[in-house]
Amino acid sequence: MNRPTEPTSHKQTLLVGLAGQPNVGKSTVFNLLTGLSQHVGNWPGKTVERKEGSLIHNNTRLRLIDLPGTYSLTAHSLEERVARDFIIEERPDVIVMVADASSLERNLYLLAELLSLRASVVLALNMLDVAEDQGIKIEAHVLEAALGLPVVPIVATRNQGMTELIAAIERLASHPDSFQPARPRIAAPHRQVFKQLKTMVAEQVPSPFDPDWVALKLLEGDAEITHKAKDWSGQQRWPKIEALLHAHEDAVLDIASGRYAWIGRMVRAAVIRPRLGQVSLTDKLDRIAVHPLWGLVLLFSVFAAVFWLTFTLAVPLQEWLDVTAIGQAQATVRQLLADAPTWLTALVAEGVLGGAGLVLTFLPVLALFFALLALLEDTGYLARSAYLMDRFMHALGLHGKSFLPLFLGFGCNVPAVMGARVVESRSGQLLTILLAPLVPCSARLVVLAFLAPAFFGTAALLVVLALVMLNLVVLALLGIMLNRTLFRGQHMAFIMELPLYHMPNARTIAAFVWHNTWAFARKAGSLILIASVLIWALSYFPSGDLEQSYLARLGQGIAPLGDLMGMDWRMLVALIAGFVAKENVIVTLGILYGQGGSGLIPTLAAQVAPASALAFMTVTMLFIPCLATVAVMRQETGSWRWTLFGVTLLLVIALGAGILVYQGAKFLGMGG
Repeated sequence: MNRPTEPTSHKQTLLVGLAGQPNVGKSTVFNLLTGLSQHVGNWPGKTVERKEGSLIHNNTRLRLIDLPGTYSLTAHSLEERVARDFIIEERPDVIVMVADASSLERNLYLLAELLSLRASVVLALNMLDVAEDQGIKIEAHVLEAALGLPVVPIVATRNQGMTELIAAIERLASHPDSFQPARPRIAAPHRQVFKQLKTMVAEQVPSPFDPDWVALKLLEGDAEITHKAKDWSGQQRWPKIEALLHAHEDAVLDIASGRYAWIGRMVRAAVIRPRLGQVSLTDKLDRIAVHPLWGLVLLFSVFAAVFWLTFTLAVPLQEWLDVTAIGQAQATVRQLLADAPTWLTALVAEGVLGGAGLVLTFLPVLALFFALLALLEDTGYLARSAYLMDRFMHALGLHGKSFLPLFLGFGCNVPAVMGARVVESRSGQLLTILLAPLVPCSARLVVLAFLAPAFFGTAALLVVLALVMLNLVVLALLGIMLNRTLFRGQHMAFIMELPLYHMPNARTIAAFVWHNTWAFARKAGSLILIASVLIWALSYFPSGDLEQSYLARLGQGIAPLGDLMGMDWRMLVALIAGFVAKENVIVTLGILYGQGGSGLIPTLAAQVAPASALAFMTVTMLFIPCLATVAVMRQETGSWRWTLFGVTLLLVIALGAGILVYQGAKFLGMGG
């Protein structure tokens, strides 16, 4: 197999779609075939991610498109529409369907739908090693004869069968007329109705749609195709078609039964089952992993380990990069620009390098987080965690998979927002992203731990716990409210596949880490750099003195709002400075109150009343997220509208809570 990134010449280019259900190893196959020649973006006009790559073999370029993982091709979800629209409109030369050999019946249902689209299909029979461990034996040559299409046994985790798969793709593309598969048929009771309907729509169906497929989808009640067919047929023909469909609404059952009968014949021909009573390794592990009690114990233990590893291994590296790498670079710049204007030196050292350094210091945390996330996904455990937590998350309108990113938000909100990618539905992703900044991250907890003893002494721990609980209560209430209003009570149907446990693939994990970390550095990094320079300029100009800067003037301008919360302009400026990084709150307070380090604590205790302090800490916990989090919110939502909505919503909640807490504390006699 040859894989140069840019060929000097090639005879032809083949368009190949890679299809399959979730958790069948499709990403591993894609990574093996394309290597580093991958491009990640979005499908035109869609929020669904599009992965494209290529390889060169025997002077032929194979352009591979990794289609979204989907259980069917009925237009129930955006992923299903994207997959089938690609097959219909872009007419790939070959579709490679990756199937899990250990769950062949379920996978063959998608194959039945692909064959109804008249696509030329190669079946890549993956996870044969996992199937054998379960006592399942599949005779690939028998299955190939029964299906009437190429079947290639592969074990993607071991890089086995890739050469044979490429050869099968090229053979089928070279002889498309030889593709004569045994397609499933609709069950006998509605076979004549299907023919009648096909005759009625045949003349109106435009290219590239196939009349057989359109008739089948109309009988299935596919909303998108029904809408299109109504436009194609016009007012004169459509009433007759509609009447026929109404008279045979039960045809969908015969379509499904026809497919299952076809699947049954294929499986009986080629699959040898294990003896009855044999207990698989997956069954043994799941006795604990999905147990109502022990499953939760294991779940929190696993996530605690993920949390501990991320911030034990990555945070020290993050701090080293901040202090050593970025600090030394800033010191070097100051030396090199010693004769330059002061503002230019500060711009490069603090604005540009400070912004670039913020991006750089996040990379270790993100890389380790994504590696652990991919590990949980690849072994099959992430599906178990979603299954266990779905009941609790469902109350917020979220899928069980939202629990993982929200939980890890205690460490950092950036991976929490990016982790929303594990949620399949668009509404679930958006809701997770909007709620993630309300999880108190480690930076906010540091600010809380620094300020609480100064203001509340021995009661500091109780105050900290109360504020953390306040955040979580607000998160829950906001989730319920948004789900019932903005998302109109949407709940994704809970169809949770529990894949077999299997060894993770290092190449797949590495590719996942690389693409996601690079996406942050490339997209969010540019926004962080620009905003960091802007915040620096506001804090430096016009005089170079923070107390006389435009940022200070902004704080003085909104002082009346601060009065409602018992805060002077210095506390407001500290909140605004925390937009770059939450730790800046303490630094800014030290500058504006003329004290640094330990001297700040008695100064704040002497000058800030307890009611004002409680309000300030409340707003700090609920305030708009840091710059990096806002940047990834924009990246993951793909929309400034959603990003600004989330930021504005948190701003309103924080200020409202600050006013209520201050006025309530004053009423209780805590001082004002």
